[in-house]
Amino acid sequence: MTVTATERARPAESSHVQRLVDRVAAVSPWWWALGVLVVGWTWYFTSLTLDVHHGLGTSSYDFGLYDQGVWLLSRFDAPFVTLMGRNLFGDHTSFILVLLVPLYWVAPSAGALLFAQAALVGAGAIPIFAYARRRLESGALALAFAAMYLLHPAVGWTNLENFHPDAFLGFFVATAIYAALERKWRLYVVFVVLSLLVKEDASLVIVPLGVWVALRRDRRIGLLTMAGSIGFMLVAMLVVMRTLVGVPTRNAWRIPFDGPGGLVRTTLTKPGDVVDHLRSDGRGFYLWQMVAPFAWVAARLPSVALISALVLFTNVLSTYAYQYMIQYHYSMIAVPALALGAVHAAGALAGRTRVVVVALAAGVSLLTATLWGPLPFSRNELAVWPPSHPGAVAAGDIADDVPDGAVISVHHSIAPHLARRQKIYQFPNPFRVVLYGPDISLEGTRLGDRAEDVEYVLLPVARSDEESADLARISAAFELVGSNAYWELYKRSGDLPPP
Repeated sequence: MTVTATERARPAESSHVQRLVDRVAAVSPWWWALGVLVVGWTWYFTSLTLDVHHGLGTSSYDFGLYDQGVWLLSRFDAPFVTLMGRNLFGDHTSFILVLLVPLYWVAPSAGALLFAQAALVGAGAIPIFAYARRRLESGALALAFAAMYLLHPAVGWTNLENFHPDAFLGFFVATAIYAALERKWRLYVVFVVLSLLVKEDASLVIVPLGVWVALRRDRRIGLLTMAGSIGFMLVAMLVVMRTLVGVPTRNAWRIPFDGPGGLVRTTLTKPGDVVDHLRSDGRGFYLWQMVAPFAWVAARLPSVALISALVLFTNVLSTYAYQYMIQYHYSMIAVPALALGAVHAAGALAGRTRVVVVALAAGVSLLTATLWGPLPFSRNELAVWPPSHPGAVAAGDIADDVPDGAVISVHHSIAPHLARRQKIYQFPNPFRVVLYGPDISLEGTRLGDRAEDVEYVLLPVARSDEESADLARISAAFELVGSNAYWELYKRSGDLPPP
């Protein structure tokens, strides 16, 4: 009897299918539980942040500018973001955004950014679970630590604060630390590089990681990590950012006592003033909020948790209040080291003591999530409109009347819904410069050529006195062409009056 080629192939195909089934069956139930946890987290926060967005809860800063920037990259255009008046990579060297471009080829939408953010924040639980399962020899305890990471208030708030590439550090930094702990050096290199591509100041956690690696794992790799991180930061600031915006950083004003020199002088001559600064304005409570969710387990063996010390110190030192408020994205970078540090320390405990301590930490994590987090059971309500709010529905209706590609100046809350175009400004820009471009000397002036380009202005009916005054100054050049109970759309009808 002759056996055909098709018949000979069937056993091979069956063998492949069987091997796949066997591999799936061999996956621990704890890994399946982790998958459910991460997928559930991603679904919940993607849905919630989309609702916030459609309820006009996002803004030009910091959602619309990333939407416009990535959209421009997806069209192979220079990412000059007119919402902020500078190149996307001159603001921060977030080259990681290039990896989001393929999403904009398939589905250019707010959901692309918000899904990517929620997925990568949630994925930070994976390396924490992987290390905890090996270190603690327990799937249940590992899952508890993965949940503690997701329950940390800084993690949830970062997901809800518009969109920031910094959110990706939850996964990237956690994986880099995990790889260092487990001596997986190829994986380590990949995720150190990915972390640095998120932002120039990711070195604030990667350099301390290099120090830890040099002292506890491999001296050569640790030194290379430190040198590479510092080198990348210097190139990013002194070459890339200086070339694009004229200065290596636009945030030097955040260093107290009039900058680095003043800080050093004050530290040497009046150290009490520095101590008073570090104790002021709730900075101590911020540190408490950051470390308390892991119930201070890391105190037993603190070296891994201390990888976060430099970034926490710079947050507390800053004069910019958002850096030492747990509701903002500046805190996200510190959480992976705190979480893995707690796992590392718990591994030094034995038997029942380990179980009791992890259970205690889980209870404290739930408590702090309730007190300070944004989760459904937390005591903090989100002060945002639902997508069904009449003001949000009216915004969607009138936004449909703005032609695709038209040059527009709009209110900050509707800018993210119209950002995928070459030129869009946050009113009153470019008619009166406010928080625009790298040149602060232009503040309050009119950008003549850009102002002449604007074809439409879209503002809320209930606007501030300042917005009304700005509109009055240009009203001779625009006529009302659309309105509803919440919004007014103006179209260019003539020349602008002199500024």
